[in-house]
Amino acid sequence: MKELHSGHLFWPLTMEEYKNYPALSEDLQVQVAIIGGGMSGAMCAYVFEKSGISTAVLERDTIAGGSTSANTGLLQFSNDIMLCDLINQIGRQPAVQFYAACANAVKQIGLIAGELAINPHFVPRRSLYYASSEQDLPKLHKEYDALRQNGFDVSFWEADEIAKHFPFRRPGAIITNGDAEVNPFRFVHGVADAAAAHGARIYEHTDVIDHERKADGKHQLTTATGHVISAEKVIYAIGYEPEELRGQLIKPVLNRSFAAVTAVQDKDKLLRWHEQMFIWETARPYLYMRTTLDGRIIIGGLDEEFEHPVEGERERGKRINRLYDKLTAHFPMLDVPFEYEWSATFGESFDNLPFVGEDPAQPGVYYCLGYGGNGTVYSMIASYVLHDLIKEGYHPLADIVGLKRPTLQT
Repeated sequence: MKELHSGHLFWPLTMEEYKNYPALSEDLQVQVAIIGGGMSGAMCAYVFEKSGISTAVLERDTIAGGSTSANTGLLQFSNDIMLCDLINQIGRQPAVQFYAACANAVKQIGLIAGELAINPHFVPRRSLYYASSEQDLPKLHKEYDALRQNGFDVSFWEADEIAKHFPFRRPGAIITNGDAEVNPFRFVHGVADAAAAHGARIYEHTDVIDHERKADGKHQLTTATGHVISAEKVIYAIGYEPEELRGQLIKPVLNRSFAAVTAVQDKDKLLRWHEQMFIWETARPYLYMRTTLDGRIIIGGLDEEFEHPVEGERERGKRINRLYDKLTAHFPMLDVPFEYEWSATFGESFDNLPFVGEDPAQPGVYYCLGYGGNGTVYSMIASYVLHDLIKEGYHPLADIVGLKRPTLQT
C-alpha cells in the first residue's frame, strides 16, 4: 500500500466524531462498484445514488483517510495550466468549455455542501494570482485577457493596488471571483453519509485484490477476505496509485509537496490579509496560501520530483521552515508558529488534465482520477461525467478528459 502522506495532519482533527463503516462481510451485487472512498469515490456515490443507480464504495482503509486528509481545500476554477496555454494545447472552444466546467463545479460543490448534515465549512472566496517576477507579467496579462474575453469574472490589479490591500508588493495580479474554500475531511464524510442515506453501501477496510470481467460482461471483484462483488460497471477512484490500474492509462508524474498550518492567528493582524483571499503565484512550482474559519493559515508548495513523501522529521522540517520564511515574507506580522505540517504525494498528468472516462482496453471499467492542483473540482466534474457516460453513454466533456484524448498520445 502506497503511503500518500507523512507528518502531522490538520483536517482529521477538525472532527471529534464521524461515522465508521463496516468491512464487507458477504457477497454483493450492485450496478456500480466504486473502488476508493476519498473525494472522488464519495462524490460519485452521492451523484449516482441520487439518480437511482445502486452503488457500493469499497475502501481498503477508511473514508477520507488517503489523499483527502492532505488536501488543502482550495476550490478554484483556474488550473495549474493557464487558460491561454490550454487554448494552445486543445483549442479555444474545448479549453473554455473545460474552464467553465471548473467554475460550475465550484458552484455545485457549494450546493452539495448546503445539503449536508455535517457542516463542511464551505466559504466563497476570491483569489489573488500574482506575477512572481516582472518577467512573468506579460504572460499574466495574456491570461487575464483570455479569461476576460471568454466571459470569466476577473479583474486585474497593478502593483500599487496589491500593495494597498496587502503588506507585500508584486508586479501585478489577476483577481478571480467564484472560488471557494472547504474543509475536505468534513466534506467527504458529509458526502459519504449523504450517499449512504440515499442507499449507497459503503465499506471500509475492504481491500479489492482481484478484478475479472466475466463472459456476460459483468465484473467480478474479489476482496482480501474472499468476498465477491458482482457489478455491471467499476469505477477506480483510487487517488495516486496508478500501479493498480488495469488498462493502458498513461502514468502521471508523481511528485511530493509540502504544507503546514499555523496556530490560530490574532484577528487584528489578519486584517491586513484582504478578504482572506486565496494567494498563489505564476512561478512553478508555486506557493499558495489560505486562511481557515478559526483564523489559521494554510501554506503549501515546494514541490519536488520525488514520488514518496518525506518521512523524517528533520528533513521534512527543513522544507517546512522554508514555508514559514515565505509566509512571514508576505505577512511579517503573522508570527504565530506552525502546529501541523505534512508531506504528500502530488500527481500531475502528462497534459495537465484529469483522467476521467472508460478504459479503452477494459469495457465497463472507468477512472475517476483528479490529478493536479484542482483535484476536488475535478472530482466534482468527474462524478457527473461518469454518471452520464454510464447512464446515457455521452457527456460533452468526455472527449476532453477521457483516456482517448489526443494529448495523451505519445
